[in-house]
Amino acid sequence: MTSASALTVSAAGCDIVRDVDPQALGATYTFDARSTGEPYSVSVVFEGRREDVAGEPGERDRFSVVETVARVVPGSGRISLTARVENVNAGRWAVSAAPVAEADGAPVDSRPLPARALATGTTVFAPLARVRGPGVRIGAWPALVATGAGVALLVQGLLAARLSLPVASIFLLSVVACLVGLVGAKVYYLLEHPEHRGRGLLASSGGMCLQGFVLAAVAAVVVQALLEVIPVGELLDITVPGLLFGAAVGRIGCFLGGCCVGRPTASRWGLWSSDRRLGVRRIPTQLVESALALTLGLIALAVVLTVGRSGGGTVFVGAIAAYTTGRQLLLPLRNLPRNTTHGRTVILLACAVVLIGAVVVGLS
Repeated sequence: MTSASALTVSAAGCDIVRDVDPQALGATYTFDARSTGEPYSVSVVFEGRREDVAGEPGERDRFSVVETVARVVPGSGRISLTARVENVNAGRWAVSAAPVAEADGAPVDSRPLPARALATGTTVFAPLARVRGPGVRIGAWPALVATGAGVALLVQGLLAARLSLPVASIFLLSVVACLVGLVGAKVYYLLEHPEHRGRGLLASSGGMCLQGFVLAAVAAVVVQALLEVIPVGELLDITVPGLLFGAAVGRIGCFLGGCCVGRPTASRWGLWSSDRRLGVRRIPTQLVESALALTLGLIALAVVLTVGRSGGGTVFVGAIAAYTTGRQLLLPLRNLPRNTTHGRTVILLACAVVLIGAVVVGLS
């Protein structure tokens, strides 16, 4: 018994890099998850041969790779699995994709088996092939992160002017802090993902962690504020509303760009999205975190407008503690393996203590 399926293969991209090495081929196999039953796994064999071969085909004129979806959630609807093949000759390719015996070893005779599918397409510039995928908006992540940074600087500048702080000096040190934060975000990511260290800091715009950005940027702000004799507590308080608004905008870029994805789900509240390899209905953790950051940013803004320059940094500390608490509560919903057994619990308890302390100090 078979179920509906389809296959698409990468088409020629930007003319400027059409024939630039290295070249790669991307193929996406789409099928429907079973409607009922227990979660199961599916393995798909992608095979291809180059059509415009002159003479005897070589090793780089054909390929065969297997991609596995380790956990298909029944009732999750349409699923798209993308395979990327590098180190192949440029040209036009005929590609096939077909499911094989499931990776969990379970019998497949009683299960609807997705059908074999055929398609043709051309190779593309490899860095472009690595980020292409169904549901992925190329450029959305850097565009929205940059927009978020602009929003953060604007809000900070307006608050600085309202509280009679040096707007120009704060703007310049904040721009420097943003640049330092980008480096911190990349370094933090490479520390958490050692398998990507060989690509270097400038390999791509992706592969960055928000935690690294915040830690590095805040450290840079504090150091520069001390050097320029700007009150650190007041500066941090007027910074945190914009920082949270920027995170709210940036997380939308994560959703559209295919990073920080949630777990696959069959829930009606799930949204179809991709991690650049697997497109499926997921818990939209990026959008939930965006809403959290927006809400906390509005609360922090209201508090800063109320207390003025008397916060002394407590608004910043309380807002960051609340945001970190929310992020930790969302972590189990993200499609990430756990790196520690008790780390999340320790962070939650620490944030709760810090948040309560900030509220007590603020009220006193």
